[in-house]
Amino acid sequence: MVLLHWCLLWLLFPLSSRTQKLPTRDEELFQMQIRDKAFFHDSSVIPDGAEISSYLFRDTPKRYFFVVEEDNTPLSVTVTPCDAPLEWKLSLQELPEDTSGEGSGDLEPLEQQKQQIINEEGTELFSYKGNDVEYFISSSSPSGLYQLDLLSTEKDTHFKVYATTTPESDQPYPELPYDPRVDVTSLGRTTITLAWKPSPTASLLKQPIQYCVVINKEHNFKSLCAVEAKLSADDAFMMAPKPGLDFSPFDFAHFGFPSDNSGKERSFQAKPFPKLGRHVYSRPKVDIQKICIGNKNIFTVSDLKPDTQYYFDVFVVNVNSNMSTAYVGTFARTKEEAKQKTVELKDGKVTDIFVKRKGAKFLRFAPVSSHQKVTFFIHSCLDAVQIQVRRDGKLLLSQNVEGIQQFQLRGKPKAKYLIRLKGNKKGASLLKILATTRPTKQSFPSLPEDTRIKAFDKLRTCSSATVAWLGTQERNKFCIYKKEVDDNYNEDQKRREQNQCLGPDIRKKSEKVLCKYFHSQNLQKAVTTETIKGLQPGKSYLLDVYVIGHGGHSVKYQSKVVKTRKFC
Repeated sequence: MVLLHWCLLWLLFPLSSRTQKLPTRDEELFQMQIRDKAFFHDSSVIPDGAEISSYLFRDTPKRYFFVVEEDNTPLSVTVTPCDAPLEWKLSLQELPEDTSGEGSGDLEPLEQQKQQIINEEGTELFSYKGNDVEYFISSSSPSGLYQLDLLSTEKDTHFKVYATTTPESDQPYPELPYDPRVDVTSLGRTTITLAWKPSPTASLLKQPIQYCVVINKEHNFKSLCAVEAKLSADDAFMMAPKPGLDFSPFDFAHFGFPSDNSGKERSFQAKPFPKLGRHVYSRPKVDIQKICIGNKNIFTVSDLKPDTQYYFDVFVVNVNSNMSTAYVGTFARTKEEAKQKTVELKDGKVTDIFVKRKGAKFLRFAPVSSHQKVTFFIHSCLDAVQIQVRRDGKLLLSQNVEGIQQFQLRGKPKAKYLIRLKGNKKGASLLKILATTRPTKQSFPSLPEDTRIKAFDKLRTCSSATVAWLGTQERNKFCIYKKEVDDNYNEDQKRREQNQCLGPDIRKKSEKVLCKYFHSQNLQKAVTTETIKGLQPGKSYLLDVYVIGHGGHSVKYQSKVVKTRKFC
């Protein structure tokens, strides 16, 4: 272990002229190290049990080190991208054997060890590419020098890293409730009321928390870090730290974030002085709002524009650690002005519809040309809705829709169709609807009548499962994803987990099995099978198949849970 300390100290020596101590999890030293900014001054060491914030220049990799002092130690590393996707990997650096017993300090062996640390790539433990908050966790890790490499290929960006050898006792990130969704409980022309289940961190662990609500018109956010990066870009043109500039990962002022100190620290946000002769570009205003409301779990957003779609995110923040966790965000459209009560559907165009609990929404479809048939494609994202279709006042269809449904009705020249959508008693409903007289040119992929995934019980092994699903005569792209779940995983958990209209782009890269194209002119032969390999014995897996159409819209088949054999 003495050798491990010497090697890490040598790696950090060029970064600071003063003597540095390794960040240990000795609690007596830990609090001192966190307060001592000089220790982490432009440092490549990740402290044990504290979150650091830093900056990446595009296409310029950055490397951090983390030391585990004893074998069989739990290890958790969490990386939070802020405003751009990241590529990162965690490796265990192989160090030379300590032949000197107590470490005599001879320069010759240390020089050899230095060169070996630089040349050796180490053993890769985990890698990820994307903008999700992703983590590596191990209940028993060997002692050694762990190396974290990060890269941003899109743009200069911020990120956060948290590493700990005591994940069970630390719990810096607040926990989410069993149902992590944000619900829309009331909808008006200028107001929307949100509600969510309280975090167990407050109710069970008795830790102080607060909720922050974020409202914008563009998209949902995956982390509070991404929100803060967007807000700082809105307030002023954020100046990135230049290579070699002295800054601390704990000093947010250099990144455009507000400083905790009152006026003593420099802040580029407060006084953005442009250099003489340099043109300063101002960024366009970003319509985003962040409001922290304490520990209340219901909030009414006001001063909204009528007939406008908004995206809502809720983050629970641990007041002690200042770390946060994101609820599953939602979106909703405010009510139209009083005179506009019917939504006009355009032929072949997908429309997003929000129906409040027990509420109703009226849609109108008036084809501009004569037609023989009309096809309605409905994708209910959350809870079931009731649909009624009338043609020139005559009722043609009345049915409950849950998941994905497609209806084809006989047309009539110059006919007009009135669609009534009614929400259920459980909660608000989100759905996508498409009406067309040209079903071959629709934006959604064609679907078979049966969208179930069939699992072959006799073909199950300890490490694989074989499934099949139906296709159509249209050539489409199919992608299959797997996710390990608990044995008591049920249908209610599936519905609670996420918005069913979200596509495969929200899934983790590690969950992807494969993508392939498939079709058959003979519908009786339009079936494909796939064997998912690399599974663990006696484990349950949630399987999802996405079909992606030519217009880029994706539809998910009904999820299937399979369990591998425990003994083979």
